[in-house]
Amino acid sequence: MTKKWFHNWFSSPYYHILYHQRNDDEAEYFIDNLCALLKPDINSKLLDIACGRGIHSVYLNKKGYDVTGIDPSVSNIRFAQQFERENLHFYVHDMRYRFFINYFDFVFNLFSSFGHLDSERDHINALTTFNKSLKKDGILILDYFNTEKITRNLSAQEIKTIDGIDFYISKKVADGKIIKSISFEHKNKDYAFREEVKAFSYRDFERMFSQSGFTISHQFGDFTLNPFDENKSDRLIFICRKSDA
Repeated sequence: MTKKWFHNWFSSPYYHILYHQRNDDEAEYFIDNLCALLKPDINSKLLDIACGRGIHSVYLNKKGYDVTGIDPSVSNIRFAQQFERENLHFYVHDMRYRFFINYFDFVFNLFSSFGHLDSERDHINALTTFNKSLKKDGILILDYFNTEKITRNLSAQEIKTIDGIDFYISKKVADGKIIKSISFEHKNKDYAFREEVKAFSYRDFERMFSQSGFTISHQFGDFTLNPFDENKSDRLIFICRKSDA
């Protein structure tokens, strides 16, 4: 089977170099705000879908919760497994396929780790699997970027220098996707990666949630959980409840 772009990029050490500061600076702050809002019972079971190297999972577990993290990247999960303990476990798993049924109280899908599949139907099917993992009245937290703001402010090219590496980054909108091209040179070798994420709008999510058995409870526009403003917000964060069957 041909690997998708995200299998190569998300497993690359350069992905973690490029986004390292964002993860370290924002993850715990975001989780603190979500927990203050949602007030999970200490006995809650939490699922972190597309958990990467487990930053959110580890912090949620430190707050006392039983947490499971899943990610399709073998290298990411191998890294995360060093943090495993009695109530913290990590598994290689694709979000499109069912993982435990009616088991979790909360499902997290954070830092735009949605939107990478081929079609809207694939994304609805993925959301349906999220739904199946939740207990009755379970809660989904899905964090995406604000497509409206990004598409209005696309930069032709920017350069980010991190750990001595100059990352040349360009963005464009094509075929209903926001496509980011990333190129750089390291140790006398040239690299090129790309990210392709669906340019889903608020209305798209409304439709997909409805078709996958979720009801939107709240929407926020940043990690502080300020109200969502389509013109100004950087993020589009949904809190959804599993609908009655």
